[in-house]
Amino acid sequence: MSLRLAVSGATGRMGHTILGLADQDSQFEIVGALEAASSPQQGKPLFETVPGIKPQTKVSITSTLSQIAVKPQVLIDFTQPEATLAYLKEAQTLGIGLVIGTTGVSESQKAEIKNASKNIPIMMASNMSVGMNLLFALVEEAAAKLGESYDIEIIEAHHHFKKDAPSGSALSLGESVARARKVNLKDVATHGREGLVGARQKGTIGFHAVRGGDIIGDHTVLYAGPGERLELKHVAHSREAFAQGALKAALFLADKKTGFFDMQDVLGLRSGAK
Repeated sequence: MSLRLAVSGATGRMGHTILGLADQDSQFEIVGALEAASSPQQGKPLFETVPGIKPQTKVSITSTLSQIAVKPQVLIDFTQPEATLAYLKEAQTLGIGLVIGTTGVSESQKAEIKNASKNIPIMMASNMSVGMNLLFALVEEAAAKLGESYDIEIIEAHHHFKKDAPSGSALSLGESVARARKVNLKDVATHGREGLVGARQKGTIGFHAVRGGDIIGDHTVLYAGPGERLELKHVAHSREAFAQGALKAALFLADKKTGFFDMQDVLGLRSGAK
């Protein structure tokens, strides 16, 4: 039986990709496509607004979950934090699972999302690609083995439309390093450098954000030690890697009633809710 799926940010770059893949996959039935109430696409058939959607997919753009005729089992959300929280409230009321790929979420907003997982199942991740989630584990292992004699810098690059910096994935990589070093990332993070900043402080984790063109997403973790340098890198060639991960997460939530999960759970690298 197909999973009843809704996607918010339907006419955005990620929304396009997720919907296109889901429409070609018999494991999914697209029942809802959401956009902001101010969007000029409101009320239009999905196949007219998203390239590649089959005309027989009888779904129109709406602004709220309650407007969807057939109740979704799961909503995939790649939007902005404020929109995510609005969808979160509706999802709780209607009993709909939520896959969240939104970045730039504050600590208080994440706490609100975690609290909501007592009522509905939620999978939240800064990056949903298989390769990046493997990188998170490799980065932590390397940081633990190399120790503090190696300086660690994280460099990320994205398209010029991206609003938050550093990227959520870069921060997750930083958290991986911080866990290995048993420190709080906030206490050791350094964001860019300019002017006469002095020598690099031992134990800090540097972040550098590049924005330009149509870069999908590049992340490099640089370990600079005495006489050598190691780099671990992930390059996204298309948004399909993230979209496939989001669809895996939606299927993962299908039989869940409550709980807060991440892609480590979805990919079987960790079991149970947090």
